[in-house]
Amino acid sequence: MRELYGLTLYREGRWREAVRELGAYAALSGSVDQHPVLADCYRALGRPEMVAELWEELRRASPGVDLLTEGLLVLAGTRADEGDLRGAISLLEQRLRPVRHPTQHHVRLWYALADLYERSGDLPAARRLFGDVARADPELGSVAERLAALT
Repeated sequence: MRELYGLTLYREGRWREAVRELGAYAALSGSVDQHPVLADCYRALGRPEMVAELWEELRRASPGVDLLTEGLLVLAGTRADEGDLRGAISLLEQRLRPVRHPTQHHVRLWYALADLYERSGDLPAARRLFGDVARADPELGSVAERLAALT
């Protein structure tokens, strides 16, 4: 029940309350499956040290790749929020691999990295990755508009 309520609070942008509920859920269940959401709440609250702590817990727990990717995206976003675009880009570039059949975690990573490239002024790299996203999942976010704005 705390998990569902915490997720509802998160979707409503009620970060402090979501932290309380999702933190309680994690403590009671011993699960890290909501750590990316919890970390994103801390990101919204301007608590980068908590984002890093939750990332380390998530990384050590070694859950599936989808969950790890979500946590990594929050960590990279936090670094970018702090003005460290190069660090955020580097973090995601480390996970960038050529794939023949991209899954959702690949596409989400590409989208986030393309956004960071665009923000840093590397428009050719942003264009390339947004193109990859558009081919793999044309419905993801505003990829068509983002790509059109770069061409």
